[in-house]
Amino acid sequence: MVGAGGMLARDLLAVLRGAGAEVRAARRADLDVTDAAAVAALVRDVDVVVNCAAWTAVDDAESREGDAFRVNAVGAALVARAAHAAGARTVHVSTDYVFDGAATAPYAEDAPPAPVSAYGRTKAAGEWAVRAEAPDHLIVRTAWLYGAHGACFPRTMARLAADRDELAVVDDQVGQPTWTRDLADLIVRLVAAGAPSGTYHGTASGQVSWYGFTRRIVAGLGTGTRVTPTTSDAFVRPAARPAWSVLGHDALRAAGVEPIGDWAARWDAAAADVLAG
Repeated sequence: MVGAGGMLARDLLAVLRGAGAEVRAARRADLDVTDAAAVAALVRDVDVVVNCAAWTAVDDAESREGDAFRVNAVGAALVARAAHAAGARTVHVSTDYVFDGAATAPYAEDAPPAPVSAYGRTKAAGEWAVRAEAPDHLIVRTAWLYGAHGACFPRTMARLAADRDELAVVDDQVGQPTWTRDLADLIVRLVAAGAPSGTYHGTASGQVSWYGFTRRIVAGLGTGTRVTPTTSDAFVRPAARPAWSVLGHDALRAAGVEPIGDWAARWDAAAADVLAG
């Protein structure tokens, strides 16, 4: 596994090791994904290579697109190339940011990418590189991730709710809050099923705005904090955020793999673990 120190990767390692899998893992400090020789040495004699390495500082990418490109596109290409040379299957984690967020129905797996941010452009380039370098690949797009092993939206909202009487949260961005543990389980199930090479969407089912998600989070805290809706105009950021981050799951079903359940039920299952973390 490449990029083994991140929030998703730590849950994926736990799921794999819990299943008795032998895992070779490298964190960012252990491996420069733009070092072709080092990447090739890591993936030698393995069956599956999971690439969780990414430049995820969305706003910083606007002024440092070249740095983001080196990790998200060049690094992705080198990992996929090395995996293919080793005879291993490549699993590459991507993002909803490859889309423009202008849709009104769930994005299909084969919808044309149209990124509106530097981060999105570099991740779209990474997808292209994986398809070019590794015919045996699974590209898994995800969105709105949260988990116990890193900074994430629910933990930030819980911290703010502990100190404030009111939270104003955007209601014009809609997506699918997704627990990293659920995504880790989905990735393992995809590989175990021998799913056909291609692109899949690894998000929870259903949809909600950040405002609606925050109401669910705060309701479980018992702080009495009032949550009010606002618009993205109140929180201008360097990088554009997709207004619509709802991804479809038809490819999973076609491969005989059950999508992740409804976001609200999965949050209820995850909340204690995530907020305690």
